[in-house]
Amino acid sequence: MRNLKISEQTELSLKLLLPLLAAIIAISPLAIDMYLPAMPILAEHLSTDMPMVQNSLSIYLLGYALGLLFFGPQADKHSRRKLVMLGISGFIVMSIAITFVTSIEQFLSLRFFQAFISSAATVVVPGTIKERYGKDTAKGFSYVSMIMMIAPMIAPAIGSVLLLHSWQLIFLSLAAYSFIILLLVYRFLPEVKREKNLAPVSFLQRYKIVLSNKKSQLNIVTSMVISLAFFAYITAIPFVYLTVFKVSEFEFSLLFAVNVLALMTAHFINTRLVSRKGSFKMLTYGLIVALCFSSLLVVVNFLQLPLMYTAVAVLPLMGSLSMIAVNADALIMQEFTRESGTASAVIGTLRFGIGALAGPILAYFYDGSALPFALLMWCSIIVVLLCQLPNMTKNIGIKD
Repeated sequence: MRNLKISEQTELSLKLLLPLLAAIIAISPLAIDMYLPAMPILAEHLSTDMPMVQNSLSIYLLGYALGLLFFGPQADKHSRRKLVMLGISGFIVMSIAITFVTSIEQFLSLRFFQAFISSAATVVVPGTIKERYGKDTAKGFSYVSMIMMIAPMIAPAIGSVLLLHSWQLIFLSLAAYSFIILLLVYRFLPEVKREKNLAPVSFLQRYKIVLSNKKSQLNIVTSMVISLAFFAYITAIPFVYLTVFKVSEFEFSLLFAVNVLALMTAHFINTRLVSRKGSFKMLTYGLIVALCFSSLLVVVNFLQLPLMYTAVAVLPLMGSLSMIAVNADALIMQEFTRESGTASAVIGTLRFGIGALAGPILAYFYDGSALPFALLMWCSIIVVLLCQLPNMTKNIGIKD
């Protein structure tokens, strides 16, 4: 009878695993997107200007990247379950502490530590998916991403509603959400069984193994640069929609949600096709779409056409970015077994590290229009194309 109960509990845990992993990953998108509508109010409350508050996004990404760098190798050696609980607990504490800040310096510091500690929870997710899905890792990534995308789709709208009370309520809500996830992790997240009697690998050696793998190097650069395009969107889109095109906060939330829906659609398409086509071909399809619509985005903003044209160009572009990213990550993770946590850290560190540059780059080329944003997206796609050309050349003539 006891064994039957254990079996039922295990089965239930496995059914909840993908939604639970998605909920863990969603913590960072929520932390990034929920407070976007509150930026002007935060600037006023903390007696600073809008660019300083916008830099809090880059600070968050930097903290997250450094956290991944530190916690990635730990996930290959220590209990992943305990790391998740550590990361979520720290995120809760920092979220509550942020509500008491009185200066922009305090806000930026706590956002950095909030991101740093939360990475302990999210760094274990790709390795866990790889262990469960094996050769279908890309499908697992897409399922988790598709579920997780609900968070950024609704986050700005939730933030706008909570803002009717106060900006502090946004961060208290993040703490409450994380506390619920913490309870679910404690109850349902299984521990990973590790191989015994394996020779120990040092912290730096793990990174050397990942970074020296020639099969994954171009895909690592692809994952990194496509993230620059994605975070350029996240950083610039409040300014583009709210300031350049002067939409209302409600319209901004609606446009943002529609673009996230495009991301979810791309992930759904990937889950349907990747098993037959393979991750490389799906990445290539996404790259073709991205090249077309990033070029269109540059043209419509160079000509200063109305909002509708920018919205139409961004919609498929964002979907294609997600298809490129998820398949590049799957191709990278398939190259590693013992170093899956370190590989996740490399992907995440480079991704969020370069993402942190989006704000300064856009600020440097600021001209009051959406053109710098469009050009940064286009340039990122061109770099990805150059990275993938060697792989495309090798695969010419290969049949489905």
